[in-house]
Amino acid sequence: MKSPHPHTSDARALLDMDTPLRKLFFLILIACLPEAGTAGPPFKTDDPQPVDFHHWEFYIASEQSFAREETDATLPHIEVNFGAFPNVQLHFVAPMGYVRSGNGNAYGYSDTELGVKYRFLEESDGLPQAGIFPLVEVPTGDASRQLGQGNAQVYLPVWLQKSWGSFTTYGGAGYWYNPGSGRRNWIFAGWEAQYDFSETFTVGGELYYHTADTWEGISSAGFDIGGYINLSENDHILVSLGRSFRGENVVAGYLGFQYTI
Repeated sequence: MKSPHPHTSDARALLDMDTPLRKLFFLILIACLPEAGTAGPPFKTDDPQPVDFHHWEFYIASEQSFAREETDATLPHIEVNFGAFPNVQLHFVAPMGYVRSGNGNAYGYSDTELGVKYRFLEESDGLPQAGIFPLVEVPTGDASRQLGQGNAQVYLPVWLQKSWGSFTTYGGAGYWYNPGSGRRNWIFAGWEAQYDFSETFTVGGELYYHTADTWEGISSAGFDIGGYINLSENDHILVSLGRSFRGENVVAGYLGFQYTI
């Protein structure tokens, strides 16, 4: 999800924490937030719109996934996006992972996510914008403690987006290369729609579907509802909450703070 005022040339530095509200929010996130792969915060579905040339997005956030037999979360994760070239965005996620299951609890650094978003088609009156966003999950976590997959994973999606005034919708699908014992390659597809009620509030929702990622698993589908609050041109709060309605019963959430320059 893209905020309506993502960039400004006279933005404050990322670590300029002068406002009490920003200090409080960072302390709450770091101290108390409870695996969910990252995509278009705060949703699983992503979009083809890269960060503007020579601009940045910084996130500190938590994703949570609650199933009957297992809880996975990032506590927290750091995401950085940079507009390295026109229509090209570099992407980096560093997560602190938490897992609670029948095999015990674990907390520590998990798998690192790297990616490049490339928009190859600009939006026009008759056509949507379109782009690709290949991602690599680098196995930096300790798989023996359930804090990583143990093998590199690769995601190859195509995303589309179209806007009409205050209404925006985007979505697409991609293929996950998922090596490892008992695992299988799988497909994720999602579609999101959102509406800007004002310059401060945007609300959206998504539907998603993915095929089984293990030989013994089953496909899953679900929804998320969320949005963001623009505290200023640079400061944004993002939140979503949803659940699956097919496959394993899972409740998932996202809470994050975004700073843009």
